Amino acid sequence: MSDANLLQVDGLCAGYGRSQALFGVSIKAPARGAIAVLGRNGAGKSTLLKALFGEVPPMSGTIRFDGSAVEREAAERRVRRGIGYVPQEHGIFTKLTVRENLMLGCVRQPDRSGMDYVLDFFPKLAQRLSQTAGTLSGGERKMLAIGRAVLGRPKLIMLDEPTEGVWVGVIEEIADRLKQLAREMAVILVEQHIELALEVAHYAYVMDRGHVALEGAAAAVKADPQLMRHLAP
Repeated sequence: MSDANLLQVDGLCAGYGRSQALFGVSIKAPARGAIAVLGRNGAGKSTLLKALFGEVPPMSGTIRFDGSAVEREAAERRVRRGIGYVPQEHGIFTKLTVRENLMLGCVRQPDRSGMDYVLDFFPKLAQRLSQTAGTLSGGERKMLAIGRAVLGRPKLIMLDEPTEGVWVGVIEEIADRLKQLAREMAVILVEQHIELALEVAHYAYVMDRGHVALEGAAAAVKADPQLMRHLAP
């Protein structure tokens, strides 16, 4: 990992009310490249993304993004700083058209200059612009959610299970697009498809019961026998 990190998280503790879900989590992400956050269900992966985005308040610890402490900032402020987030539940407006959903992502670019980029990025969306988002397939909904987040021109984009519920024939297309994004910005990927995640990412963190149990270069983590122990049901 590079010393020039866009994101630096140290000793992060967070949870829901009195129920603590993260215990002293420390991760970092460079300005470009993907990191994978892996672990079994309930390990704290989604809570970590929500805490980084500002949806779950920290109990303690620090979150530095692009040189500034953001752990006490609201999610809206973090978005303006350049943090994009695609939640597990898609985060699209099902009653709006594809075009209307994408337009909502253009708040940081009044000239709508990124629309062509996103439609080239996901050509299937270009064929569905007038279609209601609720009628899209699972894979197309994921593409729409990712495309809308990209339109916000983030420096960091966080994706929670971007291939969940996606037909196998579309998973590889999404993986290829994530690799492309990682060449242009920082990406944090939470993904149950371990092989895919370690193919996209160059570095990985394995979480277990709210802790970082293992970390290292993606290739090394993939070869580490501890990985399967921490990911086994």
